[in-house]
Amino acid sequence: MEAIPLRYLRQFLVILAFSFAGEALRALLPLPIPASVYGLALLLVCLCLGLVKVEQVKSAADFLLEIMPVLFIPSVVGLMDLWDVLRSVLLPAVVIAVASTFVVLAVTGHTAQWMLRRKGGGKDE
Repeated sequence: MEAIPLRYLRQFLVILAFSFAGEALRALLPLPIPASVYGLALLLVCLCLGLVKVEQVKSAADFLLEIMPVLFIPSVVGLMDLWDVLRSVLLPAVVIAVASTFVVLAVTGHTAQWMLRRKGGGKDE
């Protein structure tokens, strides 16, 4: 079995450090924002400011994105375990999920079109 290269370990530790910083912010700030969002926002800010270089996290982040579907398995199993409780709210949950999906698609599309027009790369309609 091949040993994990040190650079992957270092990249995971950088991502983990931002996750822990997000946990610390969640404990300090009384806002209803998940710790993971704080951590990702901190990482984004540090990437934009150049405090963290993309090369310092790219390989580990790519790996995490590749295995993301596997990370959802425990939550799906938990939902299956709570099926009796969820059955009563299934219809409203599906309606909300479908409606919010269309809202996100529309907002994303309009935002992309606006950005393209702003850069001069889109067609004026």
